Amino acid sequence: MSDKKMTSSRRHYLKSLLLQIGSSMLETEAAEAEAEKVRYMEENCASPDFLVSMVDLTELCKKLSKVIDKVDEERYDMGVKVSKCEKEIEDLKIKVVDLKGKFKKPALKKVRMSADAMLQALLGSKHKVSMDLRSNLKQVKKEAKEEEKDTVGDWRKNIEDKSDRKKMFESTKE
Repeated sequence: MSDKKMTSSRRHYLKSLLLQIGSSMLETEAAEAEAEKVRYMEENCASPDFLVSMVDLTELCKKLSKVIDKVDEERYDMGVKVSKCEKEIEDLKIKVVDLKGKFKKPALKKVRMSADAMLQALLGSKHKVSMDLRSNLKQVKKEAKEEEKDTVGDWRKNIEDKSDRKKMFESTKE
């Protein structure tokens, strides 16, 4: 083919052609599915006989209940098989990821939890631990902070104090 671009009218024509073919295929598939459904129903479900006597009706009910029980058992067995296969698939997926060596860490959610709730979650419900973290904090008085600010205010005193310290270190070096 050439490197020329397809014209919009040609593209539109081909697109409509594909849509027509696809819709006709869908219609034929639906007709085939309906025919298959009718065929299956004729094979597996006998035509109903209109019974008049009570004995015949009870026998029919017993047969139907047996068929229902059998179908329920098959459905349960299939469900168990499917769940088992899904679990195996999950395990195999995990093994594949492990073999590749690339593991995406899941995004962690931020959880707001108190210290008591965290300890209870870690230790379980049998341990009743109450931990007051604020009781262990150091108490700071506001008055002490204000006094410190006043003493630091005169910078000349600070320099004189530091000069005494400097002399003390110089005398120990010699």
